[in-house]
Amino acid sequence: MKTRGIISVTLFLVALGLTEAVADNGYSARLISPTAGQVLYPGQKVRVEWEATLPNTKAVGCETEVVLSLDGGTTFNTWISPQLDPKARYFYWTVPNTPTNAAVLDIRFGCEVFYPESRSPQPASTFIIANVNPGW
Repeated sequence: MKTRGIISVTLFLVALGLTEAVADNGYSARLISPTAGQVLYPGQKVRVEWEATLPNTKAVGCETEVVLSLDGGTTFNTWISPQLDPKARYFYWTVPNTPTNAAVLDIRFGCEVFYPESRSPQPASTFIIANVNPGW
């Protein structure tokens, strides 16, 4: 019983060490569209586009996701993209009816188990989702 426990702990630590080593390879992204200060309208279909540098990894199960913040990047809790191939550099998004003057996108990359989710928030590209019913 102790041997199985030692083996489990050892495998966990090895996996953790590999994950940390892979994480140092670097991921970065830069939003191209929407641009800083751009005003988007609820229901509008927008091309969300970015450039990205992916880490040198042969891990499987990798994906890119884009998450929306409505409070200037303090919290990110609305996924706006499907799980995308890491080589994808754009998708089309229908703007929700969630007015804000501080919309920020976070372009994330990760590989199930082998590469931790890496975030790349874009606060320099804050955009606006217009309030189409200001009297409400």
